[in-house]
Amino acid sequence: MLNIKQRNPRIWTSLGSVVFTLPYPRRIRENGGMSIKQLSETLINQIAAGEVIERPASAAKELIENALDAGATRIEIATSGGGKSLLRVTDNGSGMDERDLELAVRRHCTSKITDTLDDISTLGFRGEALPSIGSVARLTISSRRRDSDGGAEISVAGGKLQHLRPSALNPGTIVEVRDLFFATPARLKFLKTEKAEAAAITEIVKRMAIAFPQVRFVLSGTDRTTLEFPATGEDHLARMAQILGKDFRDNAIEINAEREDVTLTGFAGVPTFNRGNAAHQYAFVNGRPVQDKLVLSAIRGAYAETIPSGRYAVAVLSIGLDPALVDVNVHPAKSDVRFRDPQLVRGLIVGAIREALARDGSRAATTGADGMLRAFRPGFQPNGYRPQQQPQQPWSAETSPSRPFSSAPAGSSSYSPSYQRPAGNAFGERPQASFDGLTMPAARAETAQASSWTAPASEAEAPSRFPLGAARAQLHENYIVAQTETGLVIVDQHAAHERLVFEAMRKALHSKRLASQVLLIPEIIDLPEEDCDRLMQFSSEFGELGLGIERFGPGAIAVRETPAMLGEVDASGLIRQLADEIAEWDTASGLSAKLEYVAATMACHGSVRSGRRLRPEEMNALLRQMEVTPGSGQCNHGRPTYIELKLSDIERLFGRS
Repeated sequence: MLNIKQRNPRIWTSLGSVVFTLPYPRRIRENGGMSIKQLSETLINQIAAGEVIERPASAAKELIENALDAGATRIEIATSGGGKSLLRVTDNGSGMDERDLELAVRRHCTSKITDTLDDISTLGFRGEALPSIGSVARLTISSRRRDSDGGAEISVAGGKLQHLRPSALNPGTIVEVRDLFFATPARLKFLKTEKAEAAAITEIVKRMAIAFPQVRFVLSGTDRTTLEFPATGEDHLARMAQILGKDFRDNAIEINAEREDVTLTGFAGVPTFNRGNAAHQYAFVNGRPVQDKLVLSAIRGAYAETIPSGRYAVAVLSIGLDPALVDVNVHPAKSDVRFRDPQLVRGLIVGAIREALARDGSRAATTGADGMLRAFRPGFQPNGYRPQQQPQQPWSAETSPSRPFSSAPAGSSSYSPSYQRPAGNAFGERPQASFDGLTMPAARAETAQASSWTAPASEAEAPSRFPLGAARAQLHENYIVAQTETGLVIVDQHAAHERLVFEAMRKALHSKRLASQVLLIPEIIDLPEEDCDRLMQFSSEFGELGLGIERFGPGAIAVRETPAMLGEVDASGLIRQLADEIAEWDTASGLSAKLEYVAATMACHGSVRSGRRLRPEEMNALLRQMEVTPGSGQCNHGRPTYIELKLSDIERLFGRS
């Protein structure tokens, strides 16, 4: 080893009998130091391109932003080879003259800002995109102003500028990028397949189209069919329906809120209208598409306990605020932003979405009814089959295969079931238990004498009085069938009551200080001093939730009380988790989420069970309570509590429409 060290002046280390050597940089070996020199303009542009232009979609984003900043109302994007072979963006914007073209391909030349970054109202502002693209690809820009008789064209290939030449074209600009990254072949190795790169460009166009509904977008190329988004003017929801599908229009709730000069507008889907990933969540700040983790986290928090694990809400949100209150110059691709008051923005998003869900989020997604319709198939009879003739008797949905048909007395409802009534009250529980009080029933119920019920004439004849209609039957001792004016509703009684119980418990959680259990010996948890400082900023909020903490020296936290609702808890793990959450998101909602999870679990185990036979008045009481309870359209696990089927859909099944 000594001989190796003497013969080769390298950094070396030994691990057992294995020797690892790391050579010095060549210039350090030869000269014993490093000299500083000015990089060439081409190399500077290539370095900038590595940050700004990561893939063809990045170049497409920059070119579309330039077109929008130029006031274009029609933008056409053509690609080939996933954007690697060709990327052409054509617009009808204001255009450029010869002088503008010469400056456009030079670094840090822009018409969008002057001397400050405090008032950025355009999508682009750095003046780096075009020279960066020209340093790694073959770039051609043709442009003509509306008031000019002719246009001009300039080209840059691998950083080498060609002279201006006249060009004949309509007013506007055409930017053509060929052979992207031909000047930096190593970057080509990191690109994905042509199909994946084309999909990334499509996603960029979709985000821009949502942000600017007054602009017509056309995306075409040899690797895809033409995708066109006609302009919808001020009808933002129509543009969203173009991107997210027509189902979004039927399942979207409008968001419109303001807090301290920060506005939030857009649309959020009902909880049961969800997707398998977050690709259908779009956020915009002053018209700029962003993928900010604070906004995405706020959306996730707003839908907590309403969407199943692994599923994501569909939402399009636009945040408007003074440009001085947000920094858009924190990411090379301008996809991330920094708010001066992040908690204000997060609170606005969470509060606005939850208020909208409480106002209009209880309805079930229309996709549930569509799935139900697809599950039905018209009946058929095999050739030559003749069913055995049976005496003709009146049929009603309330009859059961296990019971003979019976006709209802004159003047009464057609609903007249016979069943075993649970002992005690509706759920075989204490007499005071009821839906109104949301008292949780016990796990078992004894059966008593059979009883029958006849719906009041007013309720039987006018189910339209209620959004969820009037109960008509209970199927398989779990599903309530209710008739509405426009169709029928099928309710999962366990899921529905589970949600009612949970909402009552959650309301109790936030209406008063929660009970806590005092530790006989306080638990001391060693933490970095900065984590202790963060935790103590939220000590009062923790106290309201039953978690009592105190500072114990510069680098420790003493836990004296824990929420009684959590039972036996790992205090050290809980505190460390909260500290990590505050450091990452500057919020401490983890404890509240844990308590709500416990409440959801208790509600699940304490709700009316599947297989429990309910009296009709009990079923109607459940329906009425659902109508006034926020979030009753889905259970605590995010599954729908009811599905609505329109009469027109039923008639279509039987070929009557």
